[in-house]
Amino acid sequence: MEALAEAAGIPVRTVRFYRERKLIPPPRREGRIAWYNEAHLARLHTIAALLERGHTLGGIAELIGAWENGRTLDGVAELLGLEGALITPWSEETPVRLTPEALADYFGEDVTPENLTTALDIGYIAVDGENVVHTSRRLLDASAALVREGVPLAAVLETGRAVRVHVDALADLFTVLIRKHVVDAAAVDHLPPGEVTRLAEALERLHPLAKNVVDAELSLAMDRRVRTELESWLQDHAAPGTAPAPGPGPTPPEDPPATPAA
Repeated sequence: MEALAEAAGIPVRTVRFYRERKLIPPPRREGRIAWYNEAHLARLHTIAALLERGHTLGGIAELIGAWENGRTLDGVAELLGLEGALITPWSEETPVRLTPEALADYFGEDVTPENLTTALDIGYIAVDGENVVHTSRRLLDASAALVREGVPLAAVLETGRAVRVHVDALADLFTVLIRKHVVDAAAVDHLPPGEVTRLAEALERLHPLAKNVVDAELSLAMDRRVRTELESWLQDHAAPGTAPAPGPGPTPPEDPPATPAA
């Protein structure tokens, strides 16, 4: 038991407690010697993984009992892999820690109490002592670039708030799509060994696909919207009495050939 506890990185009393709760199978005995093996160590690793995910010991005992009656504990490990694929972050954002001086370098006089409050409310920044932590390097750089181009930071933040509403709706669409046609359709409880792992790998492959769809659709929408806005701007700024430049349209019919004189 001491060797098992050391290999698992937990106290001996914890191993003893798990054995009393029947969370690990009894050891093989030879006289007064109790022998534990790799299966016991794997069980302890599985219990630790479940505890990290918020499961209670009672719930773990029920889960292990159910799986031992139908599937080996390898199945539990497979489900943990599936859970890991489901909760793996889709974002690849890098947080940025900023001093008040560094924040001023980015946004200058736009660093006002009102803008800081809005950024906190949206979730762009969090306070860490005297400093702030911006949630995303890309969002920080994009916001600063817009401010340098003359867009007030307050307008940038309000646009960010509106964007958040739309992307939350997009996330809902993709989540429902994946759950309905990939996760629920797989009937996880009845998958043969190995299929859960393949399902987890499929979920990981879906990450870039959703991003590509959104990026392509946004690019096409920006093309349509900018073209419409440009046409409207040209009409509004055309000189008085000057018709705006015609857009592409149907080719006018040619004049009919002249009738020769009799």
